[in-house]
Amino acid sequence: MTSLPPRFPPYPIREVRVLHRRQNCGPQFADVTVDFEPASEGFAFEVAEGLTVEYEPAEDLPRFFAATAAGIEEQLSLHGPDVVTATRVVLRRARADAFGSHERAFKVAGYLAAREAWSRIGVSGH
Repeated sequence: MTSLPPRFPPYPIREVRVLHRRQNCGPQFADVTVDFEPASEGFAFEVAEGLTVEYEPAEDLPRFFAATAAGIEEQLSLHGPDVVTATRVVLRRARADAFGSHERAFKVAGYLAAREAWSRIGVSGH
């Protein structure tokens, strides 16, 4: 009998918060809180309805959110065929800073959020 690989996440993982801040010659700032919820298949990312972020220019925010999703998806893919990723990720809160917030900072924050979610279920991130 062949057993199926485990699924991620096996249950909802709420309030995964990452504050990514680097203060050197290439400053980075991103603060995100996400929920990971089991899904029937694949990876889905959405921004919670009514989410507001005080940041100018506001037209940068969709790119920041997309970078967060890319970082999460990249980290989840590192587990390869050993785990079936079937997750819906909801961005609940975000903060950006005029000095240091950019797509790379949010991608790193997404990557770190996925690693934290893995650690909450007792699996180390790669």
